[in-house]
Amino acid sequence: MDSNPASSPPMDGPAADHPAAPALAARRWRWFYLALGYVCVGLAIAGAVLPVLPTTPFLLVAVWAYMRSHPQRAQRLLNHPRFGPLLRDWREQGAIPTRAKIMAISLMAASWGLVYVTSASRPMVPWIVGLTLCATGLFILTRPAPRRSAGAPPTEPEAR
Repeated sequence: MDSNPASSPPMDGPAADHPAAPALAARRWRWFYLALGYVCVGLAIAGAVLPVLPTTPFLLVAVWAYMRSHPQRAQRLLNHPRFGPLLRDWREQGAIPTRAKIMAISLMAASWGLVYVTSASRPMVPWIVGLTLCATGLFILTRPAPRRSAGAPPTEPEAR
């Protein structure tokens, strides 16, 4: 939990004068963050098998929420053999591996193509979706690739 009072929700009225009021508010937020973490992990699991639902963004939100409610659960996600390196790269460096960038942009292009083909009766939909995907793609492409320290194993196989 954050010990920074600025990150706690403000309390007004007579309840704010009670000595246990900040602890009670923090406990309520803890449960909210814990529930958010579970929901995001569930959506990430669904995203692992459904092509239209992303996995990594939900895991990023889950790590963020678990850090505020249950740090051990966050650590489990960060140590996961498949997703841990991606989550740690983002958390520590704000970096996205090149292979993940290529996959994300490719799937966004395929998604836009599907929207274009299926929304003939609504011509504005492809434009709105296209602009959103372009902005998202630009964000992804401008993130750096992860830097590896000497002796650290790579998160993606090297091309031969």
